[in-house]
Amino acid sequence: MSLIPSIFGGRRSNVFDPFSLDVWDPFEGFPFSSSLANAPSSARETSAFANTRIDWKETPEAHMFKADLPGIKKEEVKVEIEEGGVLQISGERSKEQEEKNEKWHRVERSSGKFMRRFRLPENAKVEEVKANMENGVLTVTVPKMEVKKPEVKSIEISG
Repeated sequence: MSLIPSIFGGRRSNVFDPFSLDVWDPFEGFPFSSSLANAPSSARETSAFANTRIDWKETPEAHMFKADLPGIKKEEVKVEIEEGGVLQISGERSKEQEEKNEKWHRVERSSGKFMRRFRLPENAKVEEVKANMENGVLTVTVPKMEVKKPEVKSIEISG
């Protein structure tokens, strides 16, 4: 017997389990619905694309990019430098296939393609970029060109 009113559509399987609550969408079924559950797969892929989190930090020596990519092998990720100094990080997380004797109760992990692009500053040494993948974290290091301090020449004053 459900303790949740019928306006919520009986979406909660157990009222005492906070993880069993799905968010009620009052616009569900409307043509302009914002719910991804009703969206085509391309929209869900765009969501995965937009949800790839990447940090960009600048140190005196380099620009550092860190991306959380849990469950993705380094062979499934591409790091490229495009013409014009654009760093592109892309890849694809495969969706697990359901076997005949299995039943999925919840699918929350995103799957699909992802891609992020960053325009690098002019001081980036794009020919020396290095990438490393460890424990599901991709680290891309883009060294910076050394800034040459202007040479100052002292002039002797005669007189």
